[in-house]
Amino acid sequence: MVRAQATGDPFEALGDANRRAILSLLGGGGKSVQEIAAVLPISRPAVSRHLKLLKTAGLVTEEPRGTRRIYRLQDEGMRAVQAYLEQVWGDAAMRFRLMAENTQSERSR
Repeated sequence: MVRAQATGDPFEALGDANRRAILSLLGGGGKSVQEIAAVLPISRPAVSRHLKLLKTAGLVTEEPRGTRRIYRLQDEGMRAVQAYLEQVWGDAAMRFRLMAENTQSERSR
């Protein structure tokens, strides 16, 4: 399996609907460019460009298989994005809960 050093911004990579769709497809297992292009309304060259950006961002890996390459989600990159979002939303959820609890206790008075 070929793993590139992540040099791109994963959140920039996630900013495109086609790239998010590609990640969703790869969530079901490894796929070739042709298999991805068959499902999406974009060309194979466009899929290849999106995959290159996702690979640079550390979100996918590629595995050579004969004349094809099979793309898969890269666990490390996906976990890093998930951890960041959990931290951000976890902090926001905690502040919301505290505000709701304080609002509720003020109403009880």
